[in-house]
Amino acid sequence: MSKPKKTPEQKYYEKLEQKYETKRPILKNCIKAFIVGGLICIVGQAISLFYIYFFNFSEQTVGNPTVATMVFISMILTGIGVYDRIGQFAGAGSAVPVTGFGNAVISASIEHRTEGFVLGVGGNMFKLAGSVILFGVFSAFVIALIKTTLMKLGVI
Repeated sequence: MSKPKKTPEQKYYEKLEQKYETKRPILKNCIKAFIVGGLICIVGQAISLFYIYFFNFSEQTVGNPTVATMVFISMILTGIGVYDRIGQFAGAGSAVPVTGFGNAVISASIEHRTEGFVLGVGGNMFKLAGSVILFGVFSAFVIALIKTTLMKLGVI
């Protein structure tokens, strides 16, 4: 299947677009995302160690309270406007960790708060969170099904 030929107008527009398009500093953006994402992970590790040493969690059980704390911190930072500035600076470095999930949930709530607590905040808060939870649970089910099947067959 061949590509359709471009009209002279399309070719002219492409040249014009390339002339005025802002060049993105890809390497610089990747470094910023890497550093900020790493710092978020360091904070998460510090919280994990805090729970292990002061609340006697084990390495196997510390994950859930750590994730909950990280999401809570990101929600607080979003509410006071700090996380948005971090996101502007770091891009994916702040969106990919679990803190990005907390930011997305609370941002939708803040944006629709004028519509009321039930329809505005409550209804819009779970537009993103609902799909994340649904696909997370479904993915966990499929993986558990595969693992159980492989165990029954003696593969693992």
